[in-house]
Amino acid sequence: MSETVIYRDDVSVELVKSSASDADVIWAARVSTAGEQSLAEIGEDPARSAGLINYLARERHGSPFEHTSMTFFVSAPIFVFREFMRHRIASYNEESGRYRELKPVFYIPSKERKLIQVGKTGAYTFEDGTPEQFEITVKAMKEAYVIAYDSYIKMLEAGVAREVARVVLPVATYSSMYVTMNARALMNFLSLRTAREGSHFPSYPQREIEMVAEKMEAEFAKLMPLTYGAFEKSGRIAP
Repeated sequence: MSETVIYRDDVSVELVKSSASDADVIWAARVSTAGEQSLAEIGEDPARSAGLINYLARERHGSPFEHTSMTFFVSAPIFVFREFMRHRIASYNEESGRYRELKPVFYIPSKERKLIQVGKTGAYTFEDGTPEQFEITVKAMKEAYVIAYDSYIKMLEAGVAREVARVVLPVATYSSMYVTMNARALMNFLSLRTAREGSHFPSYPQREIEMVAEKMEAEFAKLMPLTYGAFEKSGRIAP
């Protein structure tokens, strides 16, 4: 193998551009009663603005939250993206294994990653594994990754097309993508892909996609503090 294998236990999320503020929600909501005067009312009493946003979130008047846009660059294992793309309320462009040679960057769990599933599907929890289980897991993963990538490179060197050779690579291979969504879509994503005490509808996401969601949530909270506060106050239900 010509390239050094890299093992990661993290994900990367970068907010690359945004057009998203609490003011966007306010003028969109007020156009129904103020018409062309809705933009002029943006700078008024902040408490009134917070009250309006809380009302919209509580009563689930969701369309005003759609007049926003956030684009993130995400680097994560492929299996995370396959879960992510089940959310059909965003726009995606992902790195292509058809058009570029994929790098030997693979996911291994950190020691804090819980390994043991207890209970039935739909009603289970995860618990810590033993040091022996963690060692077996990481050793097995690394061995499989090296064999898979060696096979991938052998096919490429033999002239096999990238789109054919890539099929031997595991879903733990890191990929990258841009994802763009509005605040309403992001709140829906966060409600399903984070586990939070106090959520009106508890969710049990896979830890790796939750890691991505947590980083996106931190950016959202900075961009739209009133909207984020209303999301929390309403039990993390998307309006």
